Amino acid sequence: MDDLPQKPALRKQLRDRLAAMSDIERHSKSAAACALVTSSPEFRAARVIMLYLSGHDELDTAPIALRAWQNGKQVAVPKVSWNQRRMLPIEIKSLNTSITVSQQGIREPAAGQPIPVEFIDLVIVPGLGFSPQGHRIGRGMGFYDRFLGQPEFAGLRCGLAFEEQVMDEIPVLEHDQPLSMLITDRGIRRFSSNLIEH
Repeated sequence: MDDLPQKPALRKQLRDRLAAMSDIERHSKSAAACALVTSSPEFRAARVIMLYLSGHDELDTAPIALRAWQNGKQVAVPKVSWNQRRMLPIEIKSLNTSITVSQQGIREPAAGQPIPVEFIDLVIVPGLGFSPQGHRIGRGMGFYDRFLGQPEFAGLRCGLAFEEQVMDEIPVLEHDQPLSMLITDRGIRRFSSNLIEH
């Protein structure tokens, strides 16, 4: 994976910030950010939403999935193919059943029906850090950049993070995919210059 030399140091700084947060802080800020997601017009308009199943240090996406099901939406989460270095969006109907943990420690569907990429209206994108201009730094594997860069994907890309993860500047590589919007516990940033023409 191509990486800029400053990215490893930035990742360490961001991991340290996340590790310093208490569980109570993480829980309350997750609730605040998810409430902003589910009250947004982008969420209301979306029929099919793809989100990640949170790890311990990540913003908890469970309230978004629950609200999506309440509103009759489909929810997909990524199943990672490490051999092919790609993610497959798999529909889930519960956060408790048919979920497994991969060898890499990532929660994902044990099985399920793939959803065609072109059907996905909104992707909730994780990351270690985000910039106020709509760029992100992930964990260095490039799965989301490859997924969002597929020509058949025409949905919105919404970064989701704690405000602590927003950095003044994030180094950007040519293949890095910009976001349409970023939601944190403090508010919503929309990036009209990054929106994809439909």
